[in-house]
Amino acid sequence: MSRPLLVIDEGTTSTRAILFAPDGSLTASAQRPLTQHYPEPGQVEHDATEIWRNTLEVAQEMVAAAGGAANIAAIGITNQRETVVAWDRSTGEPIGTALVWQDRRTAHRCAELKSAGHEGMIQWRTGLLLDPYFSASKMEWILRNRSEARAAGNRLAFGTIDSWLIWKLTGGIVHATDATNASRTMLMALNGSGWDDELCALFGIDPASLPSIVDSAGQIGTTDPAQFGAPIPICGVAGDQQAATIGQGCLTPGDTKATFGTGAFILTNSGETPPHSANRLLSTILCQIGGERSYALEGSVFVAGSLMQWLRDGVGLIVTAAESEQLARSVADNGGCYMVPALSGLGAPHWRPNARGAISGISFATTRAHIVRAALEAQAHQVHDLMIAFAADGVRWGRLKIDGGMVCNDWLAQDLADMLDLTVERPAFIETTALGAAMLAAVGAGIYSGLDAAAAAMRGAVTTFEPNMGADERERRLMGWRDALGRV
Repeated sequence: MSRPLLVIDEGTTSTRAILFAPDGSLTASAQRPLTQHYPEPGQVEHDATEIWRNTLEVAQEMVAAAGGAANIAAIGITNQRETVVAWDRSTGEPIGTALVWQDRRTAHRCAELKSAGHEGMIQWRTGLLLDPYFSASKMEWILRNRSEARAAGNRLAFGTIDSWLIWKLTGGIVHATDATNASRTMLMALNGSGWDDELCALFGIDPASLPSIVDSAGQIGTTDPAQFGAPIPICGVAGDQQAATIGQGCLTPGDTKATFGTGAFILTNSGETPPHSANRLLSTILCQIGGERSYALEGSVFVAGSLMQWLRDGVGLIVTAAESEQLARSVADNGGCYMVPALSGLGAPHWRPNARGAISGISFATTRAHIVRAALEAQAHQVHDLMIAFAADGVRWGRLKIDGGMVCNDWLAQDLADMLDLTVERPAFIETTALGAAMLAAVGAGIYSGLDAAAAAMRGAVTTFEPNMGADERERRLMGWRDALGRV
């Protein structure tokens, strides 16, 4: 019980390894930045070799911090979802760059498939909408545009980032993905146990090139002894948003969380029956243990923390992300300035892949503080749109549990409570994505009997934010947001 759990958290902008004690406390961590590549407008790529190199380095640091591989109980993996890697099984080397979930190069192809009448079937089977966000059209693009992928034949392997890491960690022995990541590819039916032949045929994907679909908790494989000095079991895997939902303890139908990382992702536990949305939300697998699944209804906002990164690195309006809170507090309101952060198109519930961001309502009185405040306000505006869509699907939020790097900002947390007119709950340890992976690994390794027991032992204290805004002011903000949104 005293041996720590090693979590690999492969995100969109960085790779981290974290040691968790079985009580959920963080004992050590290491991190490497991940290079973003933007070859053309709307295109986002990662170097899969860099991802693996960074992963191995930070994991080795944590193994050393634990005093050796024998002192680690198990590994849990959580990852940026939908990002696609293609590699050659014989060499273990990637075929070209990884296409990141934010990449929009397949928007035209998705529009073609939608015009051909495929979206209804796809949504019913997978719970997903025809959008470049998901993995299938990315795999199709790689096959059509990279001759080496076609030439690889039966040596070709496709996978999301979890599959790539499992393959590399096990020395090429295990090609697997967990059910949560598989449910984001658009190639698996929500109520199916494997890859859907008709969906694979639609996108021209050979199911033999895809990984096996396994549970989110259980012994998935063991690491190559050469990497850490001794084998370590891999016992937990989940896509980042599902892992965060688990880390927030959203284990009962109706429990809702919002993670503000690169994007913002809201998931509500919907129990053992796949939900079907009439309001352009997504149905997804929340977890699979012992072959038993729980599901979630999800709304995805493409730009959240990445907007702060753009304000800092792209246009130089802030020096650090933390500065945004001070600037927001320095002005009484947004001065009529609204920002629609469609830098990678608009996600749920609008699904406008070709939309572009806009700042409206500026005048000579507008300062950088107003623009930065408008960027922060946009987070609550986007989440409010999702809250309305969830309610229209019969899912009303009682409170909202928040996490992710952005929510260190108390002003943002309070603005969410005000604009949603809900209690907002923030855990003391906001990196719940990694915590959820640790919980899954603990269950998979037999440390805890199930997720309820893991959550009871591993979750910590929370801070609550209560709404403190009048209805008139809230409606004024929302009217301005709707007007700005209509302009894009």
